[in-house]
Amino acid sequence: MKYADANVIKIKHAVLEEVARLAFAGELEERKEDIPFTLIPGPTAQFRCCIYKEREIIRQRVRLAEGKAPGPVDDGNVIQVISSACEDCPISSYTVTENCQNCLGKACMNACKFGAIERGRHRTHIDASKCKECGRCAEECPYNAIAHLKRPCKFSCPVDAISYDEYGISVIDEEKCIRCGRCIHSCPFGAIGSRTWIVDVIEAIRAGKHVYAMAAPATEGQFGQEITMASWQNAMRELGFTEFVEVGLGGDLTAKSEAQEWLEAYEEGKKKVTSCCPGFVNMVRRHYPELDGAVSTTVSPMCAVSRLIKAKDPEAVTVFIGPCIAKKSEVVDQKIEGNADYVLTYSEIRAMMRAKGVRLEPAENTYQESSVFGKRFGNSGGVTAAVLESLKESGSDADIKVRRANGAAECKKALLLLKVGRLPEDFIEGMACEGGCVGGPSSFKDQMLAKKSRDALIQEADDRGIYDNLKNYDETSFSMHR
Repeated sequence: MKYADANVIKIKHAVLEEVARLAFAGELEERKEDIPFTLIPGPTAQFRCCIYKEREIIRQRVRLAEGKAPGPVDDGNVIQVISSACEDCPISSYTVTENCQNCLGKACMNACKFGAIERGRHRTHIDASKCKECGRCAEECPYNAIAHLKRPCKFSCPVDAISYDEYGISVIDEEKCIRCGRCIHSCPFGAIGSRTWIVDVIEAIRAGKHVYAMAAPATEGQFGQEITMASWQNAMRELGFTEFVEVGLGGDLTAKSEAQEWLEAYEEGKKKVTSCCPGFVNMVRRHYPELDGAVSTTVSPMCAVSRLIKAKDPEAVTVFIGPCIAKKSEVVDQKIEGNADYVLTYSEIRAMMRAKGVRLEPAENTYQESSVFGKRFGNSGGVTAAVLESLKESGSDADIKVRRANGAAECKKALLLLKVGRLPEDFIEGMACEGGCVGGPSSFKDQMLAKKSRDALIQEADDRGIYDNLKNYDETSFSMHR
């Protein structure tokens, strides 16, 4: 997948791998201070102004890898700004271009109330330390010579949760942020990252606890057609996990429960929104709090599988693996009983695998614990298709209409219509990432590049229905509601 931070991703991965390697060896606490020197030996800087800044950035990344805030201030958000890396981003949002004619009228200077614009020999100059970014100069320039440079992180945020402090360092508004993670890979300096739980997971494995790996439905196709769910099962067992479960099974469980909830709401004339995408749920609760009661009480597929596992094994520690940053928020912020204990992205689990020399090897596509509908939960529209299928299998003929909101922009539009009472559909399927989970910020491969492999793998699955698949599991052993 092409990211704005493509050239710094290898640094991120190197830090994760080194932290994982030391954690597996039981030497992290005593040797973590050596990691910046191991990765940045010097004496010549590789990316920044000097090796000292590079090492400080590595040090802050190590803290994130430990699940801590990179600096002394911790607001609890799973997404954090690495200040030492953010310092390299241009501070001024407004800059004078070569279109400037150095005219005598100086409309830009006259428009500025803060004395931030100065005469130059060939063109006007903006003093970034005085500029308040009001934009008046750009509006008044007759040559359109003043450009507004939007920082990629701020521009990428769908809920305007990013601003800057007096030093030009990005600040994430914890109250606005929906934890979607779009800002992370939009930063060309790699200055935004998320906390990881790789140390906690490794320590649980080393302690001999019953640690279960659960792979998101979006996983199929991410690593090519030859890497099946059986490949993941084999690799996770080799890595030290007790067992592996595909979360498409949770998609079946959620679809059945949500279908019953939708039908009841439909008969009562109420409108509902889905609860499986934590980024979407965060959007509802933080930006449309009056709609909180419309959020389905059915738990997400991740939580459903975690509860299923814990009902069978009360000592289980459950770990979700997928392309979603917001899933970390579902664990930290929503605090739903019985939910996954930890969440790892693909890059984080692969760092653990590299640290132990474990690889995803081709395997026959024989492992299947979900219907095709559960597997498609990772695609935009997949939740709707599964819920409607579940209604059909239950014998219902209700003519339910669903708004499939694909991406944050469509989610906001749908929620606004619901808020003002003008939503024509009965329900909203909200996916904060375009394309659904397969378009998540921590996807291994672009969703369009993975589509062929994903479709081929899913087509090889048998045609079991949702109800038929769930006959194999004890649904009475746990609750499907918050």
